[in-house]
Amino acid sequence: MRIVVARCQVDYAGRLTAHLPLATRVLMLKSDGSVLIHSDGGSYKPLNWMSPPCTVKEGVAEDGRPEWVVTAGKTDDTLRILIDEVLHDSSHDLGVDPGLQKDGVEKHLQELLAEHPATLADGLTLVRREYMTAIGPVDLMCRDADGLSVAVEIKRRGEIDGVEQLTRYLELLNRDPILSAKGPVRGIFAAQEIKPQARVLATDRGIACALVDYDALRGMDDGAEHRLF
Repeated sequence: MRIVVARCQVDYAGRLTAHLPLATRVLMLKSDGSVLIHSDGGSYKPLNWMSPPCTVKEGVAEDGRPEWVVTAGKTDDTLRILIDEVLHDSSHDLGVDPGLQKDGVEKHLQELLAEHPATLADGLTLVRREYMTAIGPVDLMCRDADGLSVAVEIKRRGEIDGVEQLTRYLELLNRDPILSAKGPVRGIFAAQEIKPQARVLATDRGIACALVDYDALRGMDDGAEHRLF
């Protein structure tokens, strides 16, 4: 990743036009080919950006100042960065990122549902947590009352991306003759909240949806014998 702090002017042309007047900003050129322009405010969102694939050509403008021209690979969009002064320029090899690790409520949901899988469907029993596949781990691999394999994907908020993720897992799991020996591997999409679009997509793909009551699960985990009243 290359990080440049510079006084610059930025002009974007494409489906719309946008102009950033001269000011000090952070320019990020990532190894995936994306270019992002940040200010010191506005939280995490860049002021402007170009998604990969794109190319960056460093040249000189008519007035002699350095100019970067970023062009998109699939459209005619361009991002022109006119640099007045460079305050910092460094490159860093970040290596391979291990990906986002589940934490907080979502992680605890997985732990609780692993202990109480029957809350998702009658007769469901746990086979294994974090069942590894070639494209990532399935949150819970279970077995239903008929002995069929069931893959469970758990989200705090269920959206279309989660359904797509579970769909990819199911396509892969159903190629395993052991898992699918008694029939196709089923899917359950479990979340505290499931968006209507995600529910429609899941239903269309034969994936069951299960709303999870986090507080109720925590109550089950406490156990009556540990309560004073």
